[in-house]
This record gives sequence, structure tokens and C-alpha cells, in this order.
Amino acid sequence: MNLSLYIAKRYFFSKKSHNAIHIISLAAICGVAIATMATVCTLSVFNGFQGLVSDMFSSFDPELKITPVKGKVFDPETENFLEVYSLAEIDRISESLEDNVLVKYKERQVPVVLKGVSDNFDKLTQINEALIDGDFVLKNEVSHFAVLGIGVASNLGVNARFIFPLDIYAPKREVQVNLANPISSFNIEYAYISGIFMVKQPVYDDHYLITSIQFARNLFDYKTEVSALEIKLKETANTQTVRKKIQQIIGDQYEVKDRYRQQESAFKMMSIEKWVTFLMLCFILLIAVFNIVGSLSMLIVDKQKDMITLRNLGAGNKLISRIFLFEGWLISALGAIIGIFTGILLCLGQQHFGWLQLGGGNGAFAVDAYPVQVKISDLFFVLATVLGIGFLAVLYPVQYLSRKNLSDEKI
Repeated sequence: MNLSLYIAKRYFFSKKSHNAIHIISLAAICGVAIATMATVCTLSVFNGFQGLVSDMFSSFDPELKITPVKGKVFDPETENFLEVYSLAEIDRISESLEDNVLVKYKERQVPVVLKGVSDNFDKLTQINEALIDGDFVLKNEVSHFAVLGIGVASNLGVNARFIFPLDIYAPKREVQVNLANPISSFNIEYAYISGIFMVKQPVYDDHYLITSIQFARNLFDYKTEVSALEIKLKETANTQTVRKKIQQIIGDQYEVKDRYRQQESAFKMMSIEKWVTFLMLCFILLIAVFNIVGSLSMLIVDKQKDMITLRNLGAGNKLISRIFLFEGWLISALGAIIGIFTGILLCLGQQHFGWLQLGGGNGAFAVDAYPVQVKISDLFFVLATVLGIGFLAVLYPVQYLSRKNLSDEKI
């Protein structure tokens, strides 16, 4: 075993001549442990919110989505896409066509995004779980139906199974506006309301209306074109592997997006918030680490005679400095381990018992209690950060104090 580390361990566990050294060392360990525990809990809460948002988007977003890099639509019946359809990892594919429209119901009107989808869209996503009223029905033998976001339904003052249809307006493609009769420049279709959904994300709840893709093509003057292909994979398939494979098949003219890339701005913002908070906690940790400097300063004074003995036995200043560096590292390590272990216990308790409530648990939020999710990668990152900060924070003070106490005049 390394001599410096061995002596540092003996100093760490042995009894000191002054009780104040024990108290300061204990305070240093507690400070590091509390800061580490707070960091673990904070990162886990951010992970929990990211998971919660991801689950909400999964009600509407597919696992993979193919969109054109340029333009709004593309033809999905080319040879490259036929090869994509034949991939063994794919469970099902849904075509979608979306654009902006104006929806009117009696005296109320609101601009929305109309999304036409294939009949298997409810098998592709978890939209049925997001329905709060009605059923996910897009057409029957005689009529077309629409499923509205709850915000759209609220603005129009409608609900599922209203007897009057929605009037849906979309500008005609490649037709100039007739100023004498502007209404003639619009395609008009009618759809009854079959259901209301709520995914608890305003980007969908307040702006989206779902219809059949045949309805959307009639309204937008398209034949076979789509704005996206939405893909559900088999359970054994790896999302990133399949995404890269599809990207190679269809080329750079199209983009294959997983759920993260489909909502990249939202997840990036949450990631930035998470790591900015982590940096703030690192400053708190740095302040806690300065207690270690105080503990080591008193320990160096307490062990001055031992240092002189080691020097007389041939030990150099470098070896003696490393003893106290390892002593500081051991204090940081013990505090980090205690903090991580305590943080995990608190997170597990929050998961099972929901101690901290959102808004008093009155149901005003998507969840009643703060969601938490502990990631192993975060734990290793926190441990490495604590050990790194603890080691660097005591590096210069230990070297300075060791040289000062080992000067020839004191020997």
C-alpha cells in the first residue's frame, strides 16, 4: 500500500490530542455530506421532471418520425421508403399530414394545426390514454370526425358528440386570393367531434386537431403526399440503432427524429436548468470543503512532531504533503459516500411516499408529488465532482502549511 495513504488512514481513524480537531473534522464531513445529498436529490428531481415530460409527449409523439429537411411534404412511395417499410425492427408506420387551418363552430373560430393521420395512429401512440371525453374515431361510412385538444375545445366551446359539425377552412394551393369573393379561395370541409384529448402539454392541447389523413388530403389538395412518417418499433429494437439505419437508407434530404429530437428545445431547456443548478450546488460544496482546510490545518499542527520524525527517517516534503492531501481526500470521500447514500434513501422515500407535494396535492398539477428518478451516471458524476473539488481545494493550503511547518528553523 502507498505509504502516504497508509499514514493518512491511520491519522484519519486515530485519536487526536485535541478534541477540537474531531469536532472540525466531523463538521467538514457533515458539510460535504449535506451538499452531496442536496446535489443528488436536486439532479434526481430534474430527472423525474424530464421523465414526466417525456411520458406526456409519448402520448402524442411516435418513437421515430421522418420529416423532410426542406419543404412541407414528400412522397412516401419511393424506393427508399419501401425499403424502410420492410425493416424487421419496425412494428408499424403511420402517415401524417399537418398544416394550419381555421376552425369555426357557430360564432366562434380559432386557428389550429390540423393533423391528418392513418387509421393505426392510436396503435402507434398512447393517444387513447390521453382521451378525457369521447372516443378516438376519425371516420365512418358517411362522415369524418375530429379529435380536439382540450384547449381548442375550450376556445370553441364544444365537447365530444356535439350534433353540429366543425367548419374547417384551408387556403387553396396555387390559387390567388379572389378579393371580390375571398371565401372562394378556401377549401371547406366539415367534421364532427368524436373526442377530446389532453396530454398536459400546451403545444398540443391548445393547438392541435386530429383527423383522418384522407380528410387532410382533401382539405389541402394533396394526393399521396405526407408531411411525416411516424414509426413504432418492436420492443426488442434499439431506437438509436434503427434511427441511424433509416437515416442511411433515406439520405440527407430527410431527418429521422427520436422523441428527444422531436421536442429538442423543451428537453434542452430542462437539461440547461439541471446543469446550471448543479454548478450552483458546486459552489455550495466548495464552501463546505473549506471546513476540510481548517481541519487539516489543525491536524498539521497536531502532528508536527510526527512530521519531524518522518523527515529524520528520510521522508521528503512531497511524501509528507501527500499524507495530508490523502487525509483531505478521505474526508471528502467519506462525506460524499454518506451524502450519496442519504440522497438515494430520500429519493426512494419520495418515490414511494411522496413526502413533498406539488401545490399541496390538490390535483392542480400533472402529478401530486415531486417526481424523482435516480440515475447511476449522475451518482458517479457527483462522486467524481466531490472528490475532485475536495482534492483541489486542499492542494495549495496543504503544500503551503507542510512547507511552513517543515522549515529548517522549526526542525
